[in-house]
Amino acid sequence: MTTSDTQRLSTHVELAPGYRISRIIKGGWQLAGGHGTVDRASAIDDMIAFAQAGVTTFDCADIYAGVEALIGDFRRTYLERYGALAAEKVRVHTKFVPDLGLLASLTPVDVAHAIDRSRMRLGVDSVDLVQFHWWDYGTPGYLNAALVLRELKRMGKIRQVGATNFDTPHLREMLDVGVPIVSHQVQYSLLDRRAGGAMASLCAERGVGMLAFGALAGGFISERWLGVPEPAEPLENRSLVKYKLIIDEFGGWTIFQELLQALSLVAARHGVGIGSVAIRWTLDQPAVAAAIVGARHVGHLADTVAVQTLQLTERDATELGAVLALARGPGGEVYDLERDRDGAHGRIMRYNLRQAGTHVPAEGS
Repeated sequence: MTTSDTQRLSTHVELAPGYRISRIIKGGWQLAGGHGTVDRASAIDDMIAFAQAGVTTFDCADIYAGVEALIGDFRRTYLERYGALAAEKVRVHTKFVPDLGLLASLTPVDVAHAIDRSRMRLGVDSVDLVQFHWWDYGTPGYLNAALVLRELKRMGKIRQVGATNFDTPHLREMLDVGVPIVSHQVQYSLLDRRAGGAMASLCAERGVGMLAFGALAGGFISERWLGVPEPAEPLENRSLVKYKLIIDEFGGWTIFQELLQALSLVAARHGVGIGSVAIRWTLDQPAVAAAIVGARHVGHLADTVAVQTLQLTERDATELGAVLALARGPGGEVYDLERDRDGAHGRIMRYNLRQAGTHVPAEGS
């Protein structure tokens, strides 16, 4: 899948033959905890509002506490209210994220059991898209696990296979052994352009659509943070903790403020919010099929939908590019910083969620 001019201006895109998703995907990480109390009925109503507005694709993970079951309830409610024709347009993407401590002993039965558990929680016979994550390349087994997912696709338990947070060499390796990967979920934004080099080239070459998360930097890219002093720890939620580290890699709070100011000027010309411009920029990047937006409630719906009709101009690109040219980072391969378990980015991750009895990860895991 490549992102042509026509696809960039569409509300939906064909990720694989016969498999169509919305280019804005409603993320589910912020429904898992660590971001405040979630009211179940309100969350379902919010998802219905997004689906009715054309945001028909939803993202979650087997390690997001309660979110698969919540989205399963949403799907059933949506079917009851709007019928099979509307419900058939809804797509739900989940992730398969085995614990770090279990990687060495992971068996095909374990993989199949994890997918069956997701199917049960989501209330489906076949999961629309399973995105595979592997914490440690030094632990063998990721190719075998990915090939099991291919077999589960052949059996009809999975419709499509995706990856998440692999680097370019390891994604290529999985593709080369015949894993039918149609998408790769990666962090990609104005603040973090690591996926825009070798990864984007590989995905364009091999027909893999990138599903980008982090376009709003956990809420930092918004009017709320324009012109305010750098926040001190502790920050109020896990999103802000994660993306404050990315801001530091980008060049720090002063350069970040310059980016917000440039976004504000572009947004004012188009009559939209700062966040809409940031999401649109991400959607316009080569090989990006869709952007995952962690809109917690329907109050964010108008700004999210505004992205669908927003077209950035050469002047917009020039002004944003002038600030991006000042950025120091982050550099390196996709997810390399996060894989360093002794580094600042790796220390905030939670690697053994099932063994610990909690399922609230850092985003993108």
